[in-house]
Amino acid sequence: MPKRVLQGVVVSDKQDKTITVRVERRIKHPVYGKVIRRSKKYAAHDENNTHKVGDLVSIRECKPISRRKTWEVVGESA
Repeated sequence: MPKRVLQGVVVSDKQDKTITVRVERRIKHPVYGKVIRRSKKYAAHDENNTHKVGDLVSIRECKPISRRKTWEVVGESA
């Protein structure tokens, strides 16, 4: 089964080898039909601490690294 790949913005890099990435998705409201944004934060493994707050990155599912970390940074997005 292929691993999911998501794009998001780094919102925190305070932890060692870990970044927090906010991923936004757009959905249509079931009653009103208006397009709204929903976001979720993921903890992702950043081996070399290369990414900083504000960077656009791609993350990919991986085996659990810790209790909260099941994503890894694939690379920078354009």
